[in-house]
Amino acid sequence: MAHDHAHAQGVEQRRRLAVALGITAVILIAEVVGAVITGSLALLVDAAHMLTDVAGLTMAVLAAGLALRPATSRRTWGLRRAEVLSALAQAAVLVGVGIVVLVEGVRRLIVPPEILPGELVVFGAIGLAGNVASLLVLRGHRSGSLNLRAAFLEVVNDALGSVGVLVAAAVIATTGWQRADAVAALVIGALIVPRALLILKETVSVLLESVPPGLDLDAVRDHLLGLDHVREVHDLHASLIATGLPVITAHVVIDDECFTDGHAPELLDRLQECVATHFDVAVEHSTFQLEPARHTEHEATGHD
Repeated sequence: MAHDHAHAQGVEQRRRLAVALGITAVILIAEVVGAVITGSLALLVDAAHMLTDVAGLTMAVLAAGLALRPATSRRTWGLRRAEVLSALAQAAVLVGVGIVVLVEGVRRLIVPPEILPGELVVFGAIGLAGNVASLLVLRGHRSGSLNLRAAFLEVVNDALGSVGVLVAAAVIATTGWQRADAVAALVIGALIVPRALLILKETVSVLLESVPPGLDLDAVRDHLLGLDHVREVHDLHASLIATGLPVITAHVVIDDECFTDGHAPELLDRLQECVATHFDVAVEHSTFQLEPARHTEHEATGHD
């Protein structure tokens, strides 16, 4: 029953993401046309930003679909890590877009082109309306998964970009200061680059099998050692397979009598319950190898 409920939630999340993707794709086309007509860098930058978000939402839709697929004997975690690879590619594009925006924005501050504020308002308003519609689609279920929360934040950033375009158009229309378009583009670019660097950092961390954020392995080790009958913990490793899927493995040396008095299975349950419930990062996928003290003599050196 729980599996059916989770599956239904996954289907609903994918549907909402697909609707948001369709809206964002329409806005992207409108903003590209608008940038060509008005000559606005801010609108073109927002369109480029929108392009990366279309890629991000596409990734989110695919990830939501892949998450519904069962694991196989060849892919024991399914295709969960596909979202990490897609995020890495998206971040690389975002960095490239950010650099181009900053360079072109500075150039246009020096030599500002002629911008048509009336048309700029129209296309900026179209973008903002579409972003609001996407936010309404995603808002009610954004806490359902990290994937959906990330998509929601993507659309929030889009909305901010559209607001920047409208502000630039208003300034140009009321004051005639053409450099407002370049300033708006630089602001949007300044929003893109830090986010891109953060995504790069997170994806590279996952691919390097780093400890999941928020999980202190020293604290984990100390807590495991505090359990009765646990004498040593070594080869302790933790990593993140994909969003929301941390795993942990360890060799745990326990009292020899645990293997003869039947206490070992109970201790294994306590170890797994510990990492699943005691820490801020709940690790439900854990593997513990229970060992007698003499077993370390047969293992390779270099325990941690």
